[in-house]
Amino acid sequence: MLKRIRSKNFTNWLGGYGKSLVRRTLSRPPRHRHLLFGICDHYEPLWGKETDFEQGLARVQAWQHGYPKMAEPYRDADGMKPRHSFFFPGEQYAPEYLEPLADLARAGYGEVELHLHHDGDTDESLRADLANFLEKIASHGHLSRNAEGGYQYAFIHGNWCLANARADGRWCGVDNEMQLLFETGCYADYTFPSPEESQPGQVNSIYWPTGDQSRRRAYEGGTRARVGTREHDRLLMITGPLALTKRPGQNRVRIESSAIDAGDPTSPERLRSWVAQNIHVAGRPEWVFAKIHTHGAPEGNAEVLLGAQGRELHETLANEYNDGDRWTLHYVTAREMYNIALAAMDGKTGSPGQYRDYEVSRPPVCE
Repeated sequence: MLKRIRSKNFTNWLGGYGKSLVRRTLSRPPRHRHLLFGICDHYEPLWGKETDFEQGLARVQAWQHGYPKMAEPYRDADGMKPRHSFFFPGEQYAPEYLEPLADLARAGYGEVELHLHHDGDTDESLRADLANFLEKIASHGHLSRNAEGGYQYAFIHGNWCLANARADGRWCGVDNEMQLLFETGCYADYTFPSPEESQPGQVNSIYWPTGDQSRRRAYEGGTRARVGTREHDRLLMITGPLALTKRPGQNRVRIESSAIDAGDPTSPERLRSWVAQNIHVAGRPEWVFAKIHTHGAPEGNAEVLLGAQGRELHETLANEYNDGDRWTLHYVTAREMYNIALAAMDGKTGSPGQYRDYEVSRPPVCE
């Protein structure tokens, strides 16, 4: 039992989870709230040791055709279709994979951001790889631009190993990764929650990491984002729901890490648990963020997201979180989630849907 507890890395996050429970217990939810719902996909067409280019292409095409078919009937309060954030692994780049995703982005179904698996890197080698992958992905119209034309992007670390998080040094190698990401145009990280030892103690939170951003695991602790304050020299951490829950009809406690896959598909009960974590910018409790993650490219996971269970998810969102009385629903991409969080910090009020492009503009493919 002790070995199993250690394998789940409970000691990393139970304290932070307890604090989030206290916050929830002491808070009094506003009568009307807005749900900002976004799926951040570790989208890996070549996932699996035996996967070749053709299978990867078939996976991308399954999404190119299957996602509009599943998502088209649904709209949020702003008239937006379900929005999917494809965090594409730079090391798996192929034009044939990025163009179908550009078709989806142009049609309003989502946006593409950067995902990266790497190991044994240095500052110099990682900086060169980031520049290379950003340029390649952006060549298809993906990724936002700043006023000077530089890339602006959201990030998920492959193998959950942001800022050289593992004790054995695997799957990264660069202590100052968060500083390097910021210098190359990254505005927010969406890696967590993680099932690995990299999981920080800060959970169910949107926060600014504190301290020296060049240090290993610089994300470990931070200050909650709140109305009236902003940082300008570091990444914003936007985490998804993490909780201890029970499956319907069972007494055994499980870890709810907000991951959708074939072994743990969506359900109305899971959706309610995600929302219940009440992730928001302090001082703006009426805007609730639910950042969910998945590895959507493999066939089994794609079936869950694009089939009947995907439709059930959106039916539940429509029925329970878009009645215009207690809840208003907004489908958001990772970029839009970041923009809305900044708007909250700047004291903006009303419908968060009006702040989708608040600071980081839409990528060219979406213009």
